[in-house]
Formats: sequence, structure tokens, C-alpha cells
Amino acid sequence: MREGALIDYEIRLHGIPLRWRTLISVWEPPFRFVDEQVTGPYSLWRHEHRFIASDRGTLVVDHIDYRIPFSWMPGSSLIQKFFVQPDLDKIFAFRKSALLKHFGISPET
Repeated sequence: MREGALIDYEIRLHGIPLRWRTLISVWEPPFRFVDEQVTGPYSLWRHEHRFIASDRGTLVVDHIDYRIPFSWMPGSSLIQKFFVQPDLDKIFAFRKSALLKHFGISPET
């Protein structure tokens, strides 16, 4: 991994396969890194991953800025509330359980 790295992958969003390309825009190990969507389902996606030393181990903190396509349209906040946020909640619940299982650490999202 390095700053400037591009990662191509496919995700399924409600059963629909979507291609996603991510740019690692910031790479500052062991403290943080940032990935940004270059192509994918969002108008904006910027995800900062921070790793903070604590007396109990490492605290994993995520901050995501995102915007859905057509966010200016009436009803877009309902799409965000009933589709996007629940999807993000599921993704981070899975990640939290994986981190706990493998490393015994818990992220704060």
C-alpha cells in the first residue's frame, strides 16, 4: 500500500454489481490513511481511517464524507436514511466484529 495506489473492485449494492475504484490519497502509517472513490456509486466518498494508541491497545476511528448521486433532488434524504445509512451500519458492524475476532480491538465509527 502507498499514497497514490489505485484499488479496483466490485461491490454489490442491493444485488446490483457495481465497479468501484479507490485512490489511497493519504498514507501515513501507523497513524492514518484515506481512501477516496474515483469511480463508483457515490458522488463523493472520502474515508479516513485513524489508528490511535491507547492503554488498551489501538483505537480504530473512521470518518466518512459521502454524497449520493442526485442529492439535490427531493426525497434524496429518504434514500440516504432508508438505504445508504443502513448499508453503512451493516458494513461497519461486520468490520467491528472482524476486528474483535482477529485482533481483539473495537473501532469507533
